[in-house]
Amino acid sequence: MFGKFGDMMGKLQEMKQKADEMKRKLDDTIISTEGAGGDIKIEITGNREIKSLSIASSLQHGDKTELEEQLLVTLNKAISKANTINEEEMKKAASGLLPGL
Repeated sequence: MFGKFGDMMGKLQEMKQKADEMKRKLDDTIISTEGAGGDIKIEITGNREIKSLSIASSLQHGDKTELEEQLLVTLNKAISKANTINEEEMKKAASGLLPGL
């Protein structure tokens, strides 16, 4: 009985270590995305934390509504890419621990 419990505890510890490794890897993964013809640049981690945002000076003095729309489009594109990478890493980590995924 305790043997199975010990095995389960070992498996849980292994899963926690894998999750921590995956989080560190995703924190170190930087995805660069551009929008508005390269005038907006965003860097985001695989854990979906925005690291940098750059707006070309040509957009800073233009139409406020257009800038906001371009920012939304570019941010959503960056988040979508980060989501894809995050999901891929989660599947890789889970497949080693949970058969059938």
